[in-house]
Amino acid sequence: MKYSALSVLWQGLTGHKGWTRAWRDPEPKKEYDAIIIGGGGHGLATAYYLAKEHGITNVAVLEKGWIGGGNVGRNTTIVRSNYMLGPNTHFYEKSMQLWEGLEQDFNFNAMVSQRGVINLFHSDPQRDAFARRGNAMRMAGIDAELLDPAQLKQMVPILDFDNARFPIQGGLMQRRGGTVRHDAVAWGYARGADSRGVDIIQNCEVTNIRVEGDKVVGVDTNRGFIKGKKVGMAVAGHTSKIAQMAGINDLPVESHVLQAFVSEGVKPLIDTVVTFGAGHFYISQSDKGGLVYGGDLDGYNSYAQRGNLPMMEHVMAGGMAIMPAIGRVRMLRHWGGIMDMSFDGSPFICKTPIKNLYLNGGWCYGGFKATPASGWCFAHTIAQDRPHELNEAFTIERFKEGRMIDEKGVGPRPWIQ
Repeated sequence: MKYSALSVLWQGLTGHKGWTRAWRDPEPKKEYDAIIIGGGGHGLATAYYLAKEHGITNVAVLEKGWIGGGNVGRNTTIVRSNYMLGPNTHFYEKSMQLWEGLEQDFNFNAMVSQRGVINLFHSDPQRDAFARRGNAMRMAGIDAELLDPAQLKQMVPILDFDNARFPIQGGLMQRRGGTVRHDAVAWGYARGADSRGVDIIQNCEVTNIRVEGDKVVGVDTNRGFIKGKKVGMAVAGHTSKIAQMAGINDLPVESHVLQAFVSEGVKPLIDTVVTFGAGHFYISQSDKGGLVYGGDLDGYNSYAQRGNLPMMEHVMAGGMAIMPAIGRVRMLRHWGGIMDMSFDGSPFICKTPIKNLYLNGGWCYGGFKATPASGWCFAHTIAQDRPHELNEAFTIERFKEGRMIDEKGVGPRPWIQ
């Protein structure tokens, strides 16, 4: 449905009551070819690519709350593919390529902004580590530039280059990285999946996964039993809890809160994404002028989506260390997302020991940026009952077999220090 400028103004003044629904609100069917537990970015993307790439449209996405209420709406919107180890490098580059064509693909403005991502370094050893990472990226065909202080001062003059504790000696930049509007990603994938026949069912909480013999047969929900030929789990920080419903009790993941913050709107201050690894702080500026920033994990296990004052202080101190000017800016709000942290900092997109039950989880800090490739690979794994070459290394068996993909600085901090 097309709207004139006058009709858009009228809708804004009268409570938006005449908008066409972006997706249907169907009742659950008795049976589906595939059920995806979790209506976040990864679940919606999986359903979208099942329909688009594999022609499987009898699919249900079950979300216990509302679309956009979980981690897909609780992050700092950063996208990048500046990883170093082979499996992650190629996987996240696939995601970056999908981001670049995403809006044209599902015909929805996701506000993809390739403004660049800069990782600062503060010492000779850090410079060497980033040079190594950049070389690994370029060998894989991914853009990477090592910036000196003069280049950085021209691009981000607001930084405090000469502070005694963290002198800024340069940075590693990926110009194709940037930000994407997180809510729009959920809405675009939901609308795209719905238009291809997928049922998106909100307020439908899974209470049990039914297993008969060695295979899954469906799920129990607060709206009754739903039979499914295949079931995929894409529930972020609740991965271990949902897996336990199927009798999988030993997943190598822990759930931690990761907090994010946004300031009041200010005039243009920073037009790229800057990450400060030594203090674990990262910042960008939204289209509304708010400074969006985040930092470290809370150091304890939790399923809470709320923040706390000690972590606020920690993150603000990190920001002030490299960008003292933000000390005059008032913080507007903050939120928490539940991270499912794997022990090697890399995800799981794989089959499980139970036939026709599939796992998508362990995303650590990389969940949002992985959304397109995660859905694309998970859809392939479910449809073909085998992994794509991009996710064949992301199995839960890798810990037993000694094939960890150890991306330093990505996993839960007790295991990387």
